[in-house]
Amino acid sequence: MNKSLHHTSIDIEIPFHDVDMMEVVWHGHYAKYFEIARCALLEKIDYNYPQMRDSGYAWPVIDLRIRYAKPAVFGQALTVKCCCVEWENRLKIDYLIVDKNTGSRLTKGHTIQVAVNMLNQEMCFESPAILFEKLGVPVS
Repeated sequence: MNKSLHHTSIDIEIPFHDVDMMEVVWHGHYAKYFEIARCALLEKIDYNYPQMRDSGYAWPVIDLRIRYAKPAVFGQALTVKCCCVEWENRLKIDYLIVDKNTGSRLTKGHTIQVAVNMLNQEMCFESPAILFEKLGVPVS
């Protein structure tokens, strides 16, 4: 199993349009930062949204958790780290947002996605074999 495929990180500099009048990032933008990191991770394993669609599965987010420790502010450089921690019955990805320069933790959270068969629109109770293949994990 290639564990290096299971995590990645991206850097983001907080743009003006993501902050409120106090120059603090609006809380809803953290979900966007998670999404950007998640797409980078999925791209790394060659199973981003177009590949998911082509494999016959949609992977909607069914749960999103965010825990705010410190605010991010206009112009701040962040690193968003994400790691795939579950894949057998669902896809769970953990996130950690830190200040790029100091490493100080700002936010953490996770998303949970489930496979939905696009032909019959039914949720799968086990992740399809294509996910295991893309992650380099043997199917049990």
